[in-house]
Amino acid sequence: MSDPHLAGKTALVTGGGGGFGRAICRRLAAAGAEIAVLDRDPAGGEATAAAVREAGGVATFHKIDLTDPCAVREVVDSVVGQYGHLDIAVNNAGIGGDMVPLAEYPLDAWKQVIDVNLSSVFYCLQAELAAMTSSAAGGGSIINIASIMSTVAMPNISAYVASKHAVLGLTKAAAVEYGAHGVRVNAVGPSFARVGFTADKISDDAQWDSMAAQHPLGRTATPDDIADAVAHLASDSSSYVTGQLLLVDGGYTAQ
Repeated sequence: MSDPHLAGKTALVTGGGGGFGRAICRRLAAAGAEIAVLDRDPAGGEATAAAVREAGGVATFHKIDLTDPCAVREVVDSVVGQYGHLDIAVNNAGIGGDMVPLAEYPLDAWKQVIDVNLSSVFYCLQAELAAMTSSAAGGGSIINIASIMSTVAMPNISAYVASKHAVLGLTKAAAVEYGAHGVRVNAVGPSFARVGFTADKISDDAQWDSMAAQHPLGRTATPDDIADAVAHLASDSSSYVTGQLLLVDGGYTAQ
């Protein structure tokens, strides 16, 4: 593995079965971290773990329903039991939800987005913070995958916008509460990327070209762009950074 500045660290990544999650797992593993891949999809999660191992890293897959707080606590305890400690946690799992005007947004769809995008992050934070503050070494780095929609909004995705604004709030609250315990908590805010639920909703090449043109850097994000930002926040090179949103958006929100 190259650039082993995270050697000896254990990293947990939710939604690690594909998209941003897979790129994050591979990037952290390339830096020397041992990886716990969490996902509800066994095929995707196992494929990510296998890719890490094939590249010379250490990885295990853990099937999980992140909307179940008891299951989250059990999996985090299992990871700590297996690796001995938890140093890095990346709360990446999320969904896009329906694209419907706010006044017509289905209540069940609203609840699903909030459960997956917000409540699951809360459950993960509770378990991760407990693990990091109770370890002999103490401390760690938690990175929540937020969004450009943590600071701006678009029509017809009110549940997603609300959930991502709230994830930023949780990030700041956790950073303020747990800095004295040696835990840093930050967020990464990706722009549009042609992976996961965004790629599922938008398949037209012309529409993606139009979206790319809305960014000063002239392109949309890649999974590696996000993984590199996460790796920075996970490492000692950001040791004085906490409670922040690192926007990885090609200048989209600067306009």
